[in-house]
Amino acid sequence: MSRYRPRNGARPVRSSLLIVRWLTSGESHGPCLLAIVDGFPAGIPLTEDDLAVDLARRQMGYGRGGRMKIEKDRAEITSGVTQGLTTGGPIGLRVENLDWPNWRDKVVAPFTKPRPGHADLAGFFKYGHEDMRIVLERASARETTMRVAVGAIARQLLSQFGMAIHSQVLRIGRVATDGGDLSDPAIVNAVEASTVRVADPAVEAAMRAAIDEARSLHDTLGGTIEVIAFGAVPGLGSHVQWDRKLDGILAQAFMSIHAIKAVAIGDGFSVGERYGTDAHDGMRFDDGAIVRLTNRAGGLEGGISNGEPIVVRAVKKPISTTAKPQPSVDLATGEDSPSQYERSDVCAVPAAGVVGEAMMAIVLADAFMGKFGGDNLAEIRPRVSTYVRDLRYWRPGPALAAGI
Repeated sequence: MSRYRPRNGARPVRSSLLIVRWLTSGESHGPCLLAIVDGFPAGIPLTEDDLAVDLARRQMGYGRGGRMKIEKDRAEITSGVTQGLTTGGPIGLRVENLDWPNWRDKVVAPFTKPRPGHADLAGFFKYGHEDMRIVLERASARETTMRVAVGAIARQLLSQFGMAIHSQVLRIGRVATDGGDLSDPAIVNAVEASTVRVADPAVEAAMRAAIDEARSLHDTLGGTIEVIAFGAVPGLGSHVQWDRKLDGILAQAFMSIHAIKAVAIGDGFSVGERYGTDAHDGMRFDDGAIVRLTNRAGGLEGGISNGEPIVVRAVKKPISTTAKPQPSVDLATGEDSPSQYERSDVCAVPAAGVVGEAMMAIVLADAFMGKFGGDNLAEIRPRVSTYVRDLRYWRPGPALAAGI
């Protein structure tokens, strides 16, 4: 029978979405969006400029609509940070909706013609709102602004321990690419400079052309994103209960992003087509450390991180708000009617990658805190250092070694 050996006095902590807690509030065209975040330790360097970087990245991307020309998202930190460091208390965030003055006194007709694929009708059934605008205001992807702000806080914690998260687009419509190596800084820089988050200029041109075609048809396009976390230690998550499996928590987090309809860990979209000997990640020793020959499992086995990069891919459906009418009904008259149109993007797949990074960061920050506990960075660092030092057959990357 194996013996449990506590490392550096770390107390057992439940690893699930209970350590780092967060809620968002606000409507798409209301005065502001809000978030409250709890569970981050004291001592994390954090400024409003840190949040602004990712908020600006979320607003970019070819195919975005007119709303992005109005909003210049910047999060105000209202609590939980003093002199540029987190205090350990709840962090309050506020983002002003610059479009609010245009809507504050506007008389808008009731929204009674639900859009197929949107929350309109389902929200009507659930809450009974005769005007479905009440549903769409909260169901709008504008809410992801606050997810990205919360994710930026999580990044600040993870970066203290050598973890980094990047994303890229693998498909828009019928234009697909295998993607680039996001462990290469040059590839990351190329993705960040791209209007559709791909490193290959020829693929970017083809994706932009596909978006232009969809726009000319008064239609929309979806696609596939890839988000990869580098530097996560082995042992995050757990196999012992269904709700503690890290791959399950990540899948839920990504599926909660607006318009995401499929999530895969690693090669999950294609692994079912292979023989078992071609589906898994072989191992060998290299100077006393175990190295993997591939990473088809996406860095997760049995619901636990195995030390390889954590890879999540997700499919975003075409945006349900289309300028071309879809068959629908009018709840006010009880008759068939074309769907109602609201201002919308043609394609928001590049932005979904940034939102995916945020959700990955939030989940990993929670798993990290669940693993190591601690109320401030000074308390956490020796716990991580001792854990990594005692791990057999695993070699931390230089960023983690520097962080501890």
